[in-house]
Amino acid sequence: MIKKQDLIYGIRAVIEALKSGQHLERIFIQKTLKGDLIKELMFEIHQSKTPLSKVPPERINKFTKKNHQGVVALISPIQYSNLEHLVLEVYERGEVPLFLLLDEITDVRNFGAIARTAECMGVHGVVIPIKGGAQVNEDAIKTSAGALNYLPVCREKSLLEAVEFLKASGISIISCTEKSESTIHQADFKSPSAIIMGSEEKGISEELLSLSDQNSKIPMTGKIESLNVSVAAGMILYEAHRQRS
Repeated sequence: MIKKQDLIYGIRAVIEALKSGQHLERIFIQKTLKGDLIKELMFEIHQSKTPLSKVPPERINKFTKKNHQGVVALISPIQYSNLEHLVLEVYERGEVPLFLLLDEITDVRNFGAIARTAECMGVHGVVIPIKGGAQVNEDAIKTSAGALNYLPVCREKSLLEAVEFLKASGISIISCTEKSESTIHQADFKSPSAIIMGSEEKGISEELLSLSDQNSKIPMTGKIESLNVSVAAGMILYEAHRQRS
């Protein structure tokens, strides 16, 4: 249930929210809208990297019956971090970077559980895509046991570009995939590292796998071939924490 205080509606109101730096989870715009104000809104959305959905009028009306002018925004419950700034801050503190990238993990509760483990295991930040990832909402916050209030989350337009930036920053990319011959125990997590986890349905995209410096699988002896992604994330993050300790 979306509360009224979690909404901003009206074209100008949403534009001003974006200009002021308000962190918005997603903006919904009525498909047929045109005009100079809409062009200005689209520019601000692009500048802020805010997720956008173009929807029919009925969808907008479900949010509020007030004069929304065909535009409604959901206020984010967290403040998103800038990946470039975050990497710099970690290095400046003299710490060894450990990041976690989530490729198309859409289940809110899985995302929350992963965030909870990541915060406990010393991850410096979680990187998610603008499109194709779980919504950061109250369910995610609750499942994370509040970890999302402390763990930096970076929302990126392209995970491929994020990976290329991390590699250029001296951070090794390790993909957790069953396609690997080597296990997580053989991977080197002591150096600056970024771990990629993929969805249970699709796994990690081939494009991201091709950019990885190492691929690692979780060794298993049971008859079931896969683990829940939040459980798998917990196992590889514990291995990273163990090596660093």
